[in-house]
Amino acid sequence: MAGASATLSTPVLLLAMPQVLDPFFHRSVVLLIRHEDEGSLGFIVNRPTGIKVSEILKGMEVDWRGGEDTVAYFGGPVAPNLGTVLFGPSSAAAAPVPADAAAAAGGDFEAEAASEVLAGVSLTQHVGDLSRLAEAPPERFRLFLGYAGWGSGQLIEEILRNDWLTAPARGDLIFAPDPERVWSAALESVGVDPATLPSWTPGGGNGEETAN
Repeated sequence: MAGASATLSTPVLLLAMPQVLDPFFHRSVVLLIRHEDEGSLGFIVNRPTGIKVSEILKGMEVDWRGGEDTVAYFGGPVAPNLGTVLFGPSSAAAAPVPADAAAAAGGDFEAEAASEVLAGVSLTQHVGDLSRLAEAPPERFRLFLGYAGWGSGQLIEEILRNDWLTAPARGDLIFAPDPERVWSAALESVGVDPATLPSWTPGGGNGEETAN
């Protein structure tokens, strides 16, 4: 599907509609950071795992000084052993980060290989960056395992069949303290009442109860 990338600008949130029953993506919210004719890439932001960040980093000989209960998030089914960190200012009320100042997105933190994906939110896969972030983790911190990927034209086809609704990318949704509320909150951010959508459950088809 040549030219498909022109119809979708990143960063943007993809909100899975109830009929998406794939267990990886059912009621998921994906931060899409790359969309080109060759394919698309993003991270599911509302799927916490039971794996503690401290345990992951212990195996890498990195000392985690953040909350003991902080867990990694499932970023998607592609490359599940690949870790990616999204991080932002220590204060949610911090001033917006200039486009040329991604290295300062974590307060005084100076990144070696971070890139800004939207104002105040940066991404890194560099072990050195992770080590420094682990020493004094900002309030806005997510370690993702894996990512979501689509082949050429695949995502546009899914959007055209109404599998996904798009919404502006927002830091408060990406780093929301209650991931179970992110899907509903993201829908509400674009004026959609989740209760008006039909309820679909994996293996159960289209039910009569409204979505939560």
